[in-house]
Amino acid sequence: HYLWGGGYVMDAALKGYLAYTNCTSATSEVVPFGGKTPTMGTNPHSWAFPTQDAIGFPIVIDWATSTVAMGRVQVMKREGKQLPPGAAVDAEGNPTTDPNKAVALLPFGAHKGYGLGLIDELYAGFIGGSLPEIRGTSRGGEGEKRGSTFYFQVIHPDAMKGNDYVKGRSQIQNVKVIIEDVLGHGNEKCLLPGQPEARNGELSKKYGGLLFTKAEIEELNHLAHEVGEAAWNLSEFKSVQV
Repeated sequence: HYLWGGGYVMDAALKGYLAYTNCTSATSEVVPFGGKTPTMGTNPHSWAFPTQDAIGFPIVIDWATSTVAMGRVQVMKREGKQLPPGAAVDAEGNPTTDPNKAVALLPFGAHKGYGLGLIDELYAGFIGGSLPEIRGTSRGGEGEKRGSTFYFQVIHPDAMKGNDYVKGRSQIQNVKVIIEDVLGHGNEKCLLPGQPEARNGELSKKYGGLLFTKAEIEELNHLAHEVGEAAWNLSEFKSVQV
């Protein structure tokens, strides 16, 4: 897995490009719609658009095709919170909201999320990727691949630019008008995808470093213990209220 796909497309958008990426996950964690055995990955999709000249930051749409990502399950476990209904199943294949019992995930939107996850597997199939059911395991015949497959696409805005925009608008002005209309008409409090990340980026700049919750530091210390590294001393961190 290549971690957060949104970071790759965000970087491209900040350089002025539209970008898309998907990847097949390293392990089979998702049960296909109507099935009972996890034979697909969480298979995320990530898009980014260079909208910073219109709204101050790039729009970044990034999601796993499961109802939640397995990373979110780990976060919920650390924070002692329950999963939303319809997100995961236990070892017997029964629905569960307990992150400690979750062993496999369900696709979001039922057949819709299943279809979007299958897109990643098909891209991988055309590229030459591995069978999803044997990734990260010892199963599979001799010579079978077991790795993830990554797909990247970058488009310059000029490549899709129309000859004329209504009312003489420029391309980015046209984009801004569309965004303003989506967020108008009583929708002014809605956030745009990528807006929370942009805000967090500003907070990191303001406070001069990355921001972690106490639970995240404790989990990092747990990992440090597993690999024999020194733990962080929580009292040495600067505390901020955001």
